[in-house]
Amino acid sequence: MPSWASGIAARPPSPAYPCCPAAPSEIAAASTDSGSTSSWNATSPAWPGIARATRRWLMETTTRQPGIRVPLIDEDQAQGRTAELYEEIKAVTGLPFVPDMFRLTSTNPRLLAVVLAGYGGVFGGDTLPRDLKELISAWTSKLNGCPYCVGTHSWFLSQFGGSDELLEAVSNANTAEELPVDERTMPLMQLVTKVSTGAYKITDADWEKAAAAGWSDAEMLEAVFCACLFAFINRLVDATGLGSSVDRSRIARLGDE
Repeated sequence: MPSWASGIAARPPSPAYPCCPAAPSEIAAASTDSGSTSSWNATSPAWPGIARATRRWLMETTTRQPGIRVPLIDEDQAQGRTAELYEEIKAVTGLPFVPDMFRLTSTNPRLLAVVLAGYGGVFGGDTLPRDLKELISAWTSKLNGCPYCVGTHSWFLSQFGGSDELLEAVSNANTAEELPVDERTMPLMQLVTKVSTGAYKITDADWEKAAAAGWSDAEMLEAVFCACLFAFINRLVDATGLGSSVDRSRIARLGDE
């Protein structure tokens, strides 16, 4: 199993803090003060102590950024499974920091592992070239109205050979036909566009058109999965307020340096 997927493996949750496989010691201690931890719930004698310890731990290890609706765990405060996942995220992204998109789920390592597994599944493989995956990511984000993610993956696209003309088109085009891509790539971009504009309208003919252009089943699957992944990521970013909390992501601002 690749390292980025290890977080998805089954791990028994802590009985004291079920969203975290490795509970902080003070929370675990609170759950044992009133007896067994094997069957506690919100009505058990241990619950008030667990709740207080959990709130205290979250207050001490998380930050609230203006405009973002969920607490984020800073890298220097990460512990246990979250700290492990943070290291895996930096390895997968090649960045010296953990992007804020991942930190949105940092207080629940099980969810963070899912986000990482999806991201790593797309960007950790070589079925499609990296520049095409970044184009699909940025274009899907444009269609979904998530400028935060458009900026992030436009920066990545520029790092993997995307031309200025292509980057401008991603920002300004309204249809796949306006993108400056070759004849082989166009049917694939038309297919992934439909994932955002109306996936239920995708037909066998759409797949067959991409296949006729020379795309394999594996390549078309990865392209569609990438578009689906960013439909999820875009909504996570916007629903939690991250997308509207800043003008551009930390990754997009790397282009200013």
